[in-house]
Amino acid sequence: MKLVLPPAPPVTIPVRSGGLFPVRQIYCVGRNYAEHAREMGGDPGREPPFFFMKPAWSVLPSGAVLAYPPATADLQPEVELVVALGAGGRDIPEAEANACIFGYAVGLDMTRRDLQQVAKTQGRPWDLAKGFAGAAPIGALTTVQDGGVLATGRIGLRVNGALRQSGDLDQMIWTVPQIIAALSRMVALGPGDLVFTGTPAGVAPVVPGDRLEASIAGLEPLAVRIA
Repeated sequence: MKLVLPPAPPVTIPVRSGGLFPVRQIYCVGRNYAEHAREMGGDPGREPPFFFMKPAWSVLPSGAVLAYPPATADLQPEVELVVALGAGGRDIPEAEANACIFGYAVGLDMTRRDLQQVAKTQGRPWDLAKGFAGAAPIGALTTVQDGGVLATGRIGLRVNGALRQSGDLDQMIWTVPQIIAALSRMVALGPGDLVFTGTPAGVAPVVPGDRLEASIAGLEPLAVRIA
């Protein structure tokens, strides 16, 4: 049957070794580093992981300009390891989760923190605090074939050259295989899905004119500027 409107162009991420990775869904796990959980007023104990989503159209490539979003006075970046899935399924065993991974990238979970705090206080969803144009800057993907499976490595964020966030992937409360296994018990994962895996401590606001440089050892760095 003929479409009544032209379809939106596919959302893709460049792969360092060549080609484009098509994005299907974006899932994010919250409070996966103990110190960040504490700074957000949470308990870093091993409670079950919880998840939220971002729209695929919120992806922003490295080198782009992020327009400061409306309806906020407190925009905060969170540097995160992004896991790109090349396979999926339901009820994926933890021991088989790494086999689903296509590659990894550096990402920023951009958050309208003031909207998120209001939503928390009133018991409302976080959707508009986490989902807006440019809410998911992501760098180029490094495939597992090229870079191996990541479980350790320095992760950090610099704002205007000054170090703001710093940690190591081995500080995650829930490992990547545990995250994939837990998420697959809630939804059917598929090729093209992205999973943001949490952020270290040190989150704080950014303003127009700021330059953000995010890095994870072994991956292509990510840089964006706030307009």
